[in-house]
Amino acid sequence: MMLTMNERKKATAMVACRYQKATKKDKGLILDEFTKLTGYGRRYASHLLTCHGRRLRIRKHCVVQVDAGKTTPRKKAKVYDDAVTKALKEVWYIMDCICGKRLAPAQREVVIRLEQFCEIRLSDDVRQKLFRKSPASIDRLLAKERKRHQIKARHHC
Repeated sequence: MMLTMNERKKATAMVACRYQKATKKDKGLILDEFTKLTGYGRRYASHLLTCHGRRLRIRKHCVVQVDAGKTTPRKKAKVYDDAVTKALKEVWYIMDCICGKRLAPAQREVVIRLEQFCEIRLSDDVRQKLFRKSPASIDRLLAKERKRHQIKARHHC
């Protein structure tokens, strides 16, 4: 039975106080129990339990309570929006679903030809973003689409 993320956070908060006050021998037992309950690895679990609720002094009068499980939100805006992704998918389908390493160098010429023959219409901004895209970025943007079209093989082991 797997716990939801909220249940794991509650369990971490409950066990952390006991873990931080325990002796080394008891910490091992608490850690075993906690890893079985949450499914976390031992190292990650010990890190979570050790750091949970700790106070971090930033300046003389500024103290922050640390939560090891929290992440910071994304600060940078996305460079490649939905219009770019949609255009990339169209070009990718036309190029017979090739990988990003092969699509990136050929993409400029293909897009120019498609626009010449009125197969695709792109704004200048979208076109420039398509031409700037690296092979790795192409593969990241097409990952969901590639997975959706993947042939499901049966394994006979």
